[in-house]
Amino acid sequence: MSAQADRKTENLPQWKQEEVDELEELIESYESVGIVGIAGIPSKQLQDMRRDLHGTAELRVSRNTLQVRALESAGLDDLVDEIGGQVGLIGTNDNPFALYKELEASKTPAPINEGEVAPNDIVIPEGDTGVDPGPFVGELQSIGANARIEDGSIQVMEDSTVLSAGEEVSADLANVLNELGIEPKEVGLDLRAVVAEGVLFDPEDLDIDIEAYESDVQTAAARARNLSLNAPFPTATTAPTLIAKATGEAKSLGLQAAIEDEELMPDLVSKADAQLRALAAQIDDEEALPEELQGVEAPAADAGAADEGDDESAADQDAESDADDDTDDDDDDDDGDGAEGLGAMFG
Repeated sequence: MSAQADRKTENLPQWKQEEVDELEELIESYESVGIVGIAGIPSKQLQDMRRDLHGTAELRVSRNTLQVRALESAGLDDLVDEIGGQVGLIGTNDNPFALYKELEASKTPAPINEGEVAPNDIVIPEGDTGVDPGPFVGELQSIGANARIEDGSIQVMEDSTVLSAGEEVSADLANVLNELGIEPKEVGLDLRAVVAEGVLFDPEDLDIDIEAYESDVQTAAARARNLSLNAPFPTATTAPTLIAKATGEAKSLGLQAAIEDEELMPDLVSKADAQLRALAAQIDDEEALPEELQGVEAPAADAGAADEGDDESAADQDAESDADDDTDDDDDDDDGDGAEGLGAMFG
């Protein structure tokens, strides 16, 4: 505790000092500490909110002067400026974003009273009010709603903005809203600011769309992976794909150049066999062919070209190994009497 804080607390009554000590203990017990507004929340509802926060956060309401002393003593001067009106201290081990989201989700609609300031534009929606014809239509018109009697009921003919945000609610407007069951404000703990790991967060910093943020991160990760593959820039994530791509490209090159490599030989033999069978099928005089090639049917149209095309396209895909496995299986089916014919022709 600083010397200035010592001077401020040296003459405190015992009960106030104990209260400050308890507030300081709350501040030191949690990773994130914030200030919440509690104005307009009935006592019973505030107790319900405090109970709902149990296990996630702790809310402590005290005199503003004592909260200021505790914050200054704990070195959280940034939060002192948020002390004003009806406020309380809240502590949590969750991150500030999770705290803000939970507090916003806990807010509930509530009626607005005469003299309160509208938190947003107040709109009376178009439609049947459900109120029988009578003086109420005049009350609606007096506050600026486009209303009239139709089909035995009072109707609002269009969405009518009857008060703008920041303006004070009149007695007439409060009565009309209450009659229609319109609750234009939300009641709940209003997070003013929170400090976590020495960083001050305002509500504007915490009000983010989690799903959109996650989508942006996923998109960025996908684009980074694509850039890494096309650069190419090997990382722990992209190295397997780059290796598979390089393997596919090397195999394609080996087949095109007819390099006699042990791993390529089955494919080279299969390719040559297909070419031989296609050539034999074009010779009309079977007597000119070895016995093993007589009556051999030509392979499926463009089979050899298809095999080569598969090898080239496989080099540009993430699943090259699977594509190569499929090609190898097809090649095995072609090995048989065609290969024997190849041996007969070339001795």
